[in-house]
Amino acid sequence: MRNIVLLLFSLAGGLTLSGIVANCYRLMVREPEGRAGTYAHYGVMLLAGPSVLLANSTRSFRKKECSRAAYGFALGLAAYWSFILGAILVDLAI
Repeated sequence: MRNIVLLLFSLAGGLTLSGIVANCYRLMVREPEGRAGTYAHYGVMLLAGPSVLLANSTRSFRKKECSRAAYGFALGLAAYWSFILGAILVDLAI
């Protein structure tokens, strides 16, 4: 039971971290300018990726621009990415 709770907590923690980073980045920066801005954008997307991926894939699925299989793959990838971020977060907290 402890492992299931850690799994769910890691998923939720990773997605929360991702959402906070993505929203803060959107508030501060519009478009990356120059090489340094592009590299900073890539660095931020390492943390904000699951939230951005979920938002973009859900938007595409609702507009009927992608299949159910592609949407399911995007959800699975975002969940795994979020789990990894959350596992690192839990490891740092403990």
